[in-house]
This record gives sequence, structure tokens and C-alpha cells, in this order.
Amino acid sequence: MKKINWYPPIILGLLALLVITFGALVASRATQGPAQHFTAGGEQESFEWKLVTTWPKNFPGLGSAPERFAKNVGAMSGGRLKIKVYGAGELVPAMGVFGAVSEGAAQMGHGAAYYWKGKVPAAQFFTAVPFGLNAQEMNGWLHYGGGMELWEEIYAPFDLIPLAGGSTGVQMAGWFNREINTVEDLKGLKMRIPGLGGEVLNRAGGTAVTIPGGELYTALQTGVIDATEWVGPYNDLAFGFHQIADYYYYPGWHEPGSILEFIVNKTAFEKLPPDLQAIVRTAARAVNQDMLDEYTARNNRALKELVEKHGVQLKRLPDDVIAYLKKVNRQIMEETAAKDAQFARVYEAVKEFESEVIPYHRISEEAYYQTRAIGEN
Repeated sequence: MKKINWYPPIILGLLALLVITFGALVASRATQGPAQHFTAGGEQESFEWKLVTTWPKNFPGLGSAPERFAKNVGAMSGGRLKIKVYGAGELVPAMGVFGAVSEGAAQMGHGAAYYWKGKVPAAQFFTAVPFGLNAQEMNGWLHYGGGMELWEEIYAPFDLIPLAGGSTGVQMAGWFNREINTVEDLKGLKMRIPGLGGEVLNRAGGTAVTIPGGELYTALQTGVIDATEWVGPYNDLAFGFHQIADYYYYPGWHEPGSILEFIVNKTAFEKLPPDLQAIVRTAARAVNQDMLDEYTARNNRALKELVEKHGVQLKRLPDDVIAYLKKVNRQIMEETAAKDAQFARVYEAVKEFESEVIPYHRISEEAYYQTRAIGEN
């Protein structure tokens, strides 16, 4: 009988088994998603970040939002990403947030994009534009109208990733120690008002200054400024402006739907595994909506207390003053766009979105508000 050599078939069988096993491992890894980051001891890697803000520590609404964000990220990540929040002045000055995060001194910041207009004039569009989009429309533009892509593009040179980080809704026009009855009353007015609204006031004959929130009470009390805008009743009551100002004006023509921002150092963000990156983005999106919900629920109660308990004189800006401010704002926007290509690009994108959303809102949101008022005394 001829002797059979079994070795080649056995070797071939083993090779086939190895190929099948390797293929199964690849398929398993593909279904499990991206690889996780592990320490030398075999544990998932953890990270500790610093988050600096432009707000006083734990200030209602504005200051509590980054605290809530950090808490949610910690819970969602199982403690793998711990974020410590620093209020204005604790680690960096209020107006030093952009630079600190851009340079990597802190991994995150929370503030408002229009504070950085000296570095990026087009950044102002991502907080608020006078007479522009409200909070609902801003969120629509950012998340479904191409706004976020533009925001990311203009922050990219600074190694920053922007994320919408809250909204105050329509703000109040501010606290004044003189009545505003005509356009002439704006001349010589020294007022804390940032962003494009400040440029409008300057053109109208006033003087706009940018002062951090924590310094506003003293500045108004001592006469360093004649007026200040901040946010709305919920925050303004907490700051005690009713103790030192005579008149509380509305509407907030300068900030119709102010969006706040989280800024993330891009280099630090890219060191996170994909699941933690997703958690950061998701937690920011949740805080963005949560802040608007909070202001919607709290503002009316605070306004009632200001008027009924503290005797605040609530006044509406005259129509001719509003019309004048609107005219001046349009001039400034057109002039700035003519000088700054990046500003012009974002301006055109905003106008295009307005042309789509505002006509519909006239027959939906605006029409409903008018309908709701029918028959009321």
C-alpha cells in the first residue's frame, strides 16, 4: 500500500483556519466601531480638561450652563472626561477666554462670539445681529442652514472648534439713567453694549464700551456709564440693576436671539477617542436648548418682581428711535461687508437664510402671536 503524506493537507487546513479567524476578527472590530484608547494597564484612557468662561462663577443662566455641561460630560463618559470650570478672572480674565483656548492654556471656553470682533469681525454674526434672527431662527441657521460650517471655517485658523452653547432669547434694550424719547437722547450716552449694537450706538452719537458682567454694577452706580444692557429680567434681577438705574427699556433690538458659544481647542479635541468627541458635541447641543428653556421659564417671573416689588419703570423705545437705529445698522453692515470679504460672505449667508425663514414666520409665529392677542383686554 502506498504511504499517504498528510502534512500538506494539515498545513493547508491550518492556514485556512487562520484566514477565517482573522476575517472574523476584522468583521467584529468593524461592527464594534472605532478602537478605544487604553492605558498601559489595560484601562480606558481618561482626560482632564479646563473650561474658562467670561461669566461670574455659577451666575444664573450664563454661568450655570458650563457647569451643567461639565457635569453631563462627566456622567455620560463614566468619568473618563473630567472638566473643571473656572469663572471669569479665576484662571484668565473674562476677555481672555478666546486667546487662552486658542493657545491651549485651557481646552475649552464658554462666552459669546461677538466679544472677539477685534480678532474676527465676522464672529459677531454667531452671537446676534441687530434686527436679525431670533433664537429659534439662529438655531435653525446654525444647525440646518449652513451656519455652523461657516463658523468652523472662520475659527479654524485659531485652532478652535465652535459649538452653540446656549441662547438667551430676545434680550432687553437695557437699564438707563435717562429717558430715551428721541434720537437726540442717544447723543453723548455712554453705554455698555458690545458687538454690532455698540457700533450702531457709536454712529448714533453715543459711546459704546465693553465691560465684563462682573464690573457692570459698579460702573453704572459710579457714573462711569449712563446705561447698560446685559441680558433680561432673570439675570438683571440677580445683578441688582434696579437698585441703581431708573428706567428699564425694551425691546432688545441689538440682540434678538443671542447665541452663546463653547469653543474647544482643536488639538485637544482630536486627542479624544470618537465616543468622547461625540459626548462633547451632544452635551453642548443639550445645553444650548436647555438655556433657552430656562430663560423662557424664568424671565417673566423676574420681570414681575422687578415691576411690582421694586417699582421699576418699564418703558418701550419710541418707534422713531427704533427706525433710526435700524437704518444705521443697515449702513454699518453694508460698509463693513464692503471692506471685509469674510464678513461679507457670512452676511450674505445670513440674508439668504432670512429671505427663507422670515416670510414663513410672518404667517406662522408672528401671525399666531397676533391671533393669541385677539379679544384680550
